Amino acid sequence: MNLETKLVFIVALVLSIIIPFGYFLLGEKRKGRYKLTIAANTFFFFGAFVIAGIMLFGGSTAQAADTAAAGGMTIGAGMAYLAAALVTGLSCLGGGIAVASAASAALGAISEDGSILGKSLIFVGLAEGVCLYGLIISFMILGQL
Repeated sequence: MNLETKLVFIVALVLSIIIPFGYFLLGEKRKGRYKLTIAANTFFFFGAFVIAGIMLFGGSTAQAADTAAAGGMTIGAGMAYLAAALVTGLSCLGGGIAVASAASAALGAISEDGSILGKSLIFVGLAEGVCLYGLIISFMILGQL
């Protein structure tokens, strides 16, 4: 990927973030602006993915074969990086959902009875442990490369 395609991707990504937020913050103060902002955000978000896909698959296959033959990345290494990213991302997503449920319930219980603070923090800590387990597994996958 040359410098020009990287620059186009970075500009598309920055615009996909700035334009929807600018419309939301500076646009008309009416109820329908939320729907328009979500629509603009979705359009620019997926537009950045389309541009990234075009740039990713737009290169020649001869260049990719030369890179692989010269000691570049293989399919197995690419899948390992993808697996490490998925393990980390999905475990943190699940841990975030668990912490949201456990922490809100713990705060409600602590507000009624302050003596159960220690017990409720244990459950919040267990929910955060899910993220750490995913991170450890991703380090183990990356360690095998």
